[in-house]
Amino acid sequence: MRALAVLLLCSALRAEDPEIALSVVSEGFDGVTCWVHARPGFLHGTERTAVITLQKLTLKGSDLFGPISEFRSEDRGRTWSTPTIHEKTLGHRTEGDVTVTPCDFWPKWHAKSGKLLGTGHDARYKDGKVMPNRPRSTVYSVYDPASRSWSRYDTLAMPDPVRFHSSGAGCTQRVDLPDGDILLPIYFAPKGEKEYRVCVVRCAFDGSRLTLRSIGSEIRIPGARGAGEPSLAVVGGKYYLTLRHDLAAYVAVSDDGLDFSTPRKWTFDDGSDLGSYNTQAHWVTHLDRLFLVYTRRGANNDHVFRHRAPLFIAEVDRSALQVKRATERVLVPERGARLGNFGVGEAGPAETWVTVTEWMQTLPPNPYDHTKCTARGSNNAVFIARLTWNEPDPNWINR
Repeated sequence: MRALAVLLLCSALRAEDPEIALSVVSEGFDGVTCWVHARPGFLHGTERTAVITLQKLTLKGSDLFGPISEFRSEDRGRTWSTPTIHEKTLGHRTEGDVTVTPCDFWPKWHAKSGKLLGTGHDARYKDGKVMPNRPRSTVYSVYDPASRSWSRYDTLAMPDPVRFHSSGAGCTQRVDLPDGDILLPIYFAPKGEKEYRVCVVRCAFDGSRLTLRSIGSEIRIPGARGAGEPSLAVVGGKYYLTLRHDLAAYVAVSDDGLDFSTPRKWTFDDGSDLGSYNTQAHWVTHLDRLFLVYTRRGANNDHVFRHRAPLFIAEVDRSALQVKRATERVLVPERGARLGNFGVGEAGPAETWVTVTEWMQTLPPNPYDHTKCTARGSNNAVFIARLTWNEPDPNWINR
């Protein structure tokens, strides 16, 4: 399937800013299911092979996911295969009358082992619905480029089953250390509690098995469901963590990637609220620069569920921990559908991808009426926003 260039955003650029080109991997849907959770992974040894993992969502339900699938490209995204469904290794399992599935998956190259490692968490369904007060674990799987398949997913063993009753790395962006250890953000709720908290766990990965080494400080944001969907980045020797909360987005900083400052609300550099809430945000890094990718209120988008479109990118003032308003640009335009649950990956030393799908559910009272989305032009497109940098980053392959 040939990628179709549909938009090029190059206006008002500074010399050091990336150019942004938008293309479509896939579009169209059956009105019953839609693609969600698109995230890119790259096989660095082959230089040109890329995969985008994603999965089908059943529209008439809440977070009802099918097996993890993938589009694959051998020419760095110029053309794409039809989707491969990894039902045997990344599909549904049964535990009595409960169905378990991996979801919120994120593939990323692990330089030390030379493997593409995907992480996420599991979901449990009973009677066609997400189970309340369910146990949850971090899941992981390793890609085999020869067979073009993923290993049967396994779970990360955690101590204290009461404290980490519902824990996982769903939709989280990790940092790999030079020695091969992995700093993996997770969020978790103790058994019987509804308020989630966040920590970063340090893990070892030997090319096939992910094991826990240590657990960082616990981060709590009181109220609603607590903190969730953390993503981690490192720039200039500092670690930055962005966090989801029902009422606002938050950021924290660390010297070691494990023990973090008290989180503070994301704001623009004029002191005003960023306007992002109850959704995830992720990082783009290049050389010594840090960028946030996010959605927010105030973009003529009140018709979009939780204001989750368009998708924006802006540079972060690292010393002030604020978003530079003047640098904000649209990565993916809004066409009626939400653009949450996206991914980021480095395709090369001078190219970064942000991938996302149009999630074809809308506002209550009938969130399953996809015609509210299609009337504005959305059709479950799978987008790649390519950021092309003027100055290559020599350290990209080690991340």
